[in-house]
Amino acid sequence: MVHDTRVLIKGAGDLATGIAARLWRAGFRVAMTELAQPLAIRRTVAFSEAVYDGETVVEGIKARCVGPESAEASLNEDVIPVIVDPELKCIRALKPRVVVDAILAKCNLGTRIDDAELVIGLGPGFTAGQDVHAVVETNRGHYLGRVLWTGCAQDDTGTPGSIDGIGHERVIYAPAEGIFVCRQVIGAVLKAGEILGWVGQTPVVTAIPGVLRGLIHDGVPVNPRMKIGDVDPRARVEHCRAISDKALAVGGGVLEAILYHLSGRNVPRPA
Repeated sequence: MVHDTRVLIKGAGDLATGIAARLWRAGFRVAMTELAQPLAIRRTVAFSEAVYDGETVVEGIKARCVGPESAEASLNEDVIPVIVDPELKCIRALKPRVVVDAILAKCNLGTRIDDAELVIGLGPGFTAGQDVHAVVETNRGHYLGRVLWTGCAQDDTGTPGSIDGIGHERVIYAPAEGIFVCRQVIGAVLKAGEILGWVGQTPVVTAIPGVLRGLIHDGVPVNPRMKIGDVDPRARVEHCRAISDKALAVGGGVLEAILYHLSGRNVPRPA
């Protein structure tokens, strides 16, 4: 049975998609907002791809890019509406009980504690009890996915998570400012030194062999040192279409926060 509680998620990248999937499977009515040109890297597991393709499916769950006036119809079809609305103008029409800021900007870009009955922020940039009701930890490690009802998440380390002992080398950054032109497809098995695409006349090259797990959409404007790709040294192609452990852990934290709030219990305080 579909839960009456409506959740609006700001952002529809891979982490936001993990949250949306967990909530949708638990019976919540989920809507999402995005930019006109989404910047997701792991696009095969991001509902933001619906902005480019009209519809997309992640792990059997369908999302559709719609205008605010069509969001209700999508919800009634059990399809997640993705609305191009970075300013969250649709909030009045949708009237969500819960808002989740999953933009992951490392700072608060305008989310307020009075946006909904329950407002949740992900990672650094939010303070529980001030600009949001709760914060969910996004830093890998012992506290990943933990719900904080007071204080802040851990600071951004600036260091990519290690996979098979490889950290910075697996992440692809834009070499220059310009429009990214894509050459490879997500899921491609690469050798070190292969060209993934170009920014202007500058090639974008992978430093390590592995599977191309993520790559920014073709035609997106990029800035120098902007993250635009991800190579997985484990070379497991099937991982490209599976929501990550991190996204599911964070999604579990969001689900916990919502259920705790709906239970009517008092906000827990640290010992």
